[in-house]
Amino acid sequence: MLLKNKIAVVTGGTRGIGYAVVREFLKEGASVVLCGSRPETAEKAVNSLKEENPQWDVIGISPDLTKYDDVRTAFDAVAREFGRIDILVNNAGISAKEPFTEYTEEMFQKTMDLNVKAVYNCCRAVVDGMKSRGSGVILNTSSMVSMYGQTSGIAYPTSKFAVNGFTLSLARELAPSGIRVNAVAPGITNTDMVKALPEAMINPLINTIPLRRIGEPEDIANAFVFLASDKASYITGVVLSVDGLARS
Repeated sequence: MLLKNKIAVVTGGTRGIGYAVVREFLKEGASVVLCGSRPETAEKAVNSLKEENPQWDVIGISPDLTKYDDVRTAFDAVAREFGRIDILVNNAGISAKEPFTEYTEEMFQKTMDLNVKAVYNCCRAVVDGMKSRGSGVILNTSSMVSMYGQTSGIAYPTSKFAVNGFTLSLARELAPSGIRVNAVAPGITNTDMVKALPEAMINPLINTIPLRRIGEPEDIANAFVFLASDKASYITGVVLSVDGLARS
């Protein structure tokens, strides 16, 4: 098992890629705390996982990731219960499809708060503990659109560009403390977020993928498992594309 005895926190862990990451981490021996936007969604995800395997060590929490004090309180409680946090996966995020001329300031800010500010909040809440132990792994969810942009929904690619810069810079800063920081940039993946996009946006992108299919959440989760494990002990500051060679 690649993650045996590791303690992981996964935000946005109730569905899609995040749920797949939680599930693969559990299969690899980790104890996992998944974060949901609401207590009921977190509980539903935990119950589903427990039904699959009652032996899996998983609990759910639902702090407001856009508020540092909420995150710090929740993560401190996790560290007290489990002894530490070894792995943080910042996966929570939202997207949008409105054209720029219809984008409001409130819509833009909401996306940046969850996709960028929450990443900062979660990292800040775990870094002190990781530094004190001289080890830790932080993994952020980016996107293929962070490299190529997209035709509408401007805040989403903007936020993922920011995640890339955050990842590369934090990796440099924390490497001397034994903490690795990487990101995974999924391509088009079979999640609710992608299903909500119009076919006119998705189909042309699929045609650019040499593998001629969209990714499955498990395809992305496997990359997270690798980067979280000791198999990737000499990898930091990487934004790993998992996109079937998708290019716009």
